[in-house]
Formats: sequence, C-alpha cells, structure tokens
Amino acid sequence: MKKTLIITMAAITLFSCAEKPLKTPSIEEFNYKVEEFADLGILRYRVPDIEQLTTQQKELLYYLTEAALQGRDILYDQNGKYNLAIRRTLEAIYTTAADKSSEDFKALELYLKEVWVSNGIYHHYSGDKFTPHFSQSYFENAVKKVPVENLKLKGNQTVDALLAEITPIIFDPNFLTKKTNQAANEDLVLTSAGNYYDGVTQAEAEAFYAKIKDTTDLQPISYGLNSKLVKVNGEIKEDIYKVGGLYSASLEKVVYWLEKAAKVAENDAQKAAIEKLIEFNKTGDLKTFDTYAILWVKDLNSQIDFINGFTESYGDPLGMKASWESIVNFKNIEATKRTEIISNNAQWFEQNSPIDNQFRKEEVKGVSAKVITAAILAGDCYPTTPIGVNLPNSNWIRAAHGSKSVTIDNIVEAYDEAAKGNGFSKEFYWSDAEIALVEKYGTLTSNLHTDMHECLGHASGKLLAGVDPDALKAYGSTIEEGRADLFALYFLGDKKMVELGLLPDNEAFKAEYYSYFANGLLTQLTRIVPGNNIEEAHMRNRQLIANWVLEKSKDDRAVEIKVRDNEHFVVVNDYELLRTHIGELLALIQKIKSTGDFAAAQNLVENYGVKVDKAINEEIRDRYKELNIRPYKGFVNPIYTPIFDKKGKFLDLKIDYTEGYAEQHLRYSRDYSSL
Repeated sequence: MKKTLIITMAAITLFSCAEKPLKTPSIEEFNYKVEEFADLGILRYRVPDIEQLTTQQKELLYYLTEAALQGRDILYDQNGKYNLAIRRTLEAIYTTAADKSSEDFKALELYLKEVWVSNGIYHHYSGDKFTPHFSQSYFENAVKKVPVENLKLKGNQTVDALLAEITPIIFDPNFLTKKTNQAANEDLVLTSAGNYYDGVTQAEAEAFYAKIKDTTDLQPISYGLNSKLVKVNGEIKEDIYKVGGLYSASLEKVVYWLEKAAKVAENDAQKAAIEKLIEFNKTGDLKTFDTYAILWVKDLNSQIDFINGFTESYGDPLGMKASWESIVNFKNIEATKRTEIISNNAQWFEQNSPIDNQFRKEEVKGVSAKVITAAILAGDCYPTTPIGVNLPNSNWIRAAHGSKSVTIDNIVEAYDEAAKGNGFSKEFYWSDAEIALVEKYGTLTSNLHTDMHECLGHASGKLLAGVDPDALKAYGSTIEEGRADLFALYFLGDKKMVELGLLPDNEAFKAEYYSYFANGLLTQLTRIVPGNNIEEAHMRNRQLIANWVLEKSKDDRAVEIKVRDNEHFVVVNDYELLRTHIGELLALIQKIKSTGDFAAAQNLVENYGVKVDKAINEEIRDRYKELNIRPYKGFVNPIYTPIFDKKGKFLDLKIDYTEGYAEQHLRYSRDYSSL
C-alpha cells in the first residue's frame, strides 16, 4: 500500500506579499529572559543579520528548520522508551485540567517543564530521574478525567493499561533511575534507561559489535551509530533508524523537507551533501553516511549550513549509538575572521603540541572553522545547547578529509547578556585581581577556548594503526573532551596567540585559566546533588583536568585551593607552571587516546573525574543558592513563518521572538509529533 505523507498545514500557510519580516532587535531592547524554574533559566536568542540573507537563502533556511524540528519525537524515544507516552499524558492533563490552582497541579506543571527541557524524564545533564512532587493518586485521577481522545492511546490500549505502563517509571525511585549509567563495575547497558538496547547485556552488546567489526578496515564505518540493538527470540540484531525502519514516520517528514531544501541549495556541493543525507535516511547505510559526512565537510562556500540527524553518542553508555540533533545556522562573516586565523595555522599548532611525535598528524587536512548564528535548535541541541561543535566524529574522515568547527555566537551572546550583574565572580573568585582579569578578558578568552577546542583540539592527534576507535568504551567521551580542552588551554597560553592577533597581550590567557580551574575544582559542583558522583562526560573531563593538575601542583603550588572564612577558593600562583602541567596532561591523554589504552583511561577518569567531596559540594551549592542563579540554561526558538505569493512562490521569512516556553513545547507536540 502506498503511503501518503501528511505535512502540517501550519508550515505551508500562504501569506500576502505585503507581509514584512521583523528587523533584528538590538541587544539593548531585546528581552533575553523568559522564565525560571527548578535549576533552569529559559532564555531567548536573537538571530542577527537574518534579514541580510538572500531570498533563496531564507527559503533554504526555512526548509532546513522544518527538517530539524521533525526529529523531536525521535530523541524523546531514544532517551527512554516511556518518554513519549509520559509527555503526551502530562500535556493532556496540563491542557484539559479544570482546576489549575491546586498544589498537585502546580507540581505536575513543574515536572512537565522539566521533561520538556530534558526531552524526557531524566535530567539533561546529570541523567538522574526527575522526582514528581505530585501524588500518584492525583496523577491517576487526573489521567482518568482527560478526554480519551486527548491521551493518544496506542491501538487498543486502555486508560488503565496506560497507567500500568507509565506510573511505575514516574513514581518508583528504584526503577530505571539513570538515563546513562557510567558507574564502574556495573552492567552499563542493563542499568541505563536510554532506549538504545532492548533485552541485551553489556557483554552481549560488546560481543556483537566485536564480531562484526572489520579490524583491518582503514576506513571503518561508525558501527551501531543509527540503530537500536535488540534481542528477538534469542537472536541479537540491529533495528535500523531509516525510512521503512525504526523511526520511519519522523524520518519520512525529515526527508520531505530535506528534498525541498535540496531544490534551493546555494550550490552544487551543498545540494550533493543534502541529497546524500536523504539517501542515508532512506537506506540507513553507514557507508552512505560516511560519504555524506565527506561531502558535508567539503562544502565550505555555503552561507547556510546545518547539522541534521544521528550525531553524538554521549547518551549511549557504550559511546557508539547517536542521538538525534539538529542546528540550522548561517555564517557570521565578521566574527569568523578569528577562526579562520586559527584554522589557517592548524599545522603549526599540531607540530608544536607537547605530545609524543608518533601521535601527531604529519599533515593536518581540511580543518575549517567559523563563527555561526544559530537559526534553530532541535533534538539534542534543544532546549539546552552546546556553544561549539566539531564534526564529523569519524577519526579516519577527520584525518583524510578534515572537519568543520563552529562557535555559536548568538547563543554565547544570550548567555553573556543574561548573566550580567549576577554576582557570581564576586562570590567565587579569590580577589579583585581575578575579578578584574576575567571581566577584562573573559569573554574573549572563553570564545577562543571554544574555537580552539572545537577547531583544533578535536582535530589534533591520531590513532596508531590498528587501534579501535571505540577502544576506550564508556570513558571515550570524557577522554576526548579532555583532550580537546587541554589542547585549547595549552595554546591559549602560547605567545603565538598574541603574534596572530588573537589575544591583545600575554596576560589575557590567564582569565581563561583562572575561570576554567575555578569551575573544574569548585563551581561546577553546584550541578551535583551532594552524595552523588559526576556522571556527565564534560563535567568529568573538567574535574579530571583540574584535579590532576592540582595534585601535580602540590610541590610547586602552581594552583591551589585556599580557605577563607570557611569558604573554598581557587588560587593560581604561577600561570606559566600551570601551563606546563596542562601540557604534561595533554601528552598523557593523547597517548591514552592514540594507543586505545582502556585501563589507563579508566584509571584517570575514575581517580580524578568522578568522585566529589560532599562537604565542599554542599558549601558551593549553598553559596550559589544565595545568588539565586539557575545553573542551567535552556532556550526558546524563534518562530519562522514563510511568506508566499498567491502562486506559492516563496517571498520572505517572518521571524517572531515572542512565543512562551510552554506555548512552544505544546505547539511542537501538536505540529511535530509523528511517532
């Protein structure tokens, strides 16, 4: 039977040619803050200079934003197999409840807002399951009052069957407690709630992929990247994400919009990349994905660019399977000048890295970097988002064809503007000298650290011949992020940065060194519940670096922790010595990465990156609470409305920044829910 693809009419409404797009508001008049709840502050971001794009570029951008949003349900399902049912049930109660003044309803509203932020019932950063502060009896009664058609029951499912399915996962604190478990000496697959495996153990999953991997292949595919590993009648197999396979209903709509985008591509190179991505979504073939990645990384002349699909593997406890994400963007031409300087000197940085010569790339190929303006955030980049990205992740593609690195300028702007005057530095920095240092140079050095991390850090070094890219298993993400951070930190302190005009003087780098170690040793602990260990890869990486260097500094006191009035502070006594220790750790971590030394990776991460001093943790959280700052930020996207003439010809885009947080998520659930 032939399928008919239904696309929401909200996306293709015709408008009069008299409609005019909104002009980008200035920083001074823009309202970045939307609302706050729990540990989250919700922000808006501007899209400067969108009005300067050509009509064709705006049309392309619009189609790509629609393709991005169509993958939303995929991520919810990947983050936990009960997430979609829970989200839809909560939204049904939220929109139909007669009494919205009770404490139980307000608690349910808070829980739903947390679910929206994290694309599921597990915290987007810690991976801990959210605790509902409404009663189970209230929830069950509220569900039974919802009109049945609003619950979107599956097949012949009854309301009682729905409740039997989702109430244990919501209310039992001992049932699937962690989205991605990283604890040592546990079965990481069985103890993780992420929906990448079904019915298999960690040992079975590792054995499955060990058996099918071709260790002699110098251009290996990213095994397991776009599949769920399942056991059916005792047989383990992959359920592939593709049109006609797993997540087909969403991927069909992604393909629909990508096909429209291909027709208005800026050039042949961009068109070829989009068409190859369409082919990958239709076939699920990972060789096709590699071809797409090569075409994408070589498309350097397009103003509009995008990430769309199964990309990062942080959500998989084994570090193989990728979550859905998308960012649609265009180049910030003026700000990109600094990243072009970095990428043009990539070979110098590689040759002067403090790592063993055998781990260096003889020739750094195709490293490109740019500063971008995000137009839409989606999937695993929404509502929370990184500020920098470097892709593709395949080691052999990086070595042979290069990589693209981006820093997301308008997201950084939103963070900076929202943080002004919050009292953070006065509370946590040792003295006025450090405060002045970071205020003077901090924004510049933070941006450069992101640029260097993404552009050169991830692109540096090489694996020795025969080393499995997945050899570090659960520790791979932490080691890789640590490697990129160390590379960036090491060279920020090099006089070459001043010679290239990237830093104004030889003092500026100290701002990033101080803020980085203050965060790695102390302030990031505001995100950790006392008694818990650190699970998230980026937080582990930062603490690993800071703790290792702190231990290395016991004799020379390059960096230390001091106590004043019973409060802990980071003090840097010698920035040059600090840089020396950073270089020593970079050499060690590159060796671990290049040789695939799992035992050394495990030892480094577990000893320096995981454990937390409970008393200091409580102190930092108490001090942070006094400032009334939310430790995490999420975003609301702009609304794009296409303007067509009466014959259906695209004329322009209208952009609206006024949509609220709840309104946006309810609209997305209405217009972009296919699974």
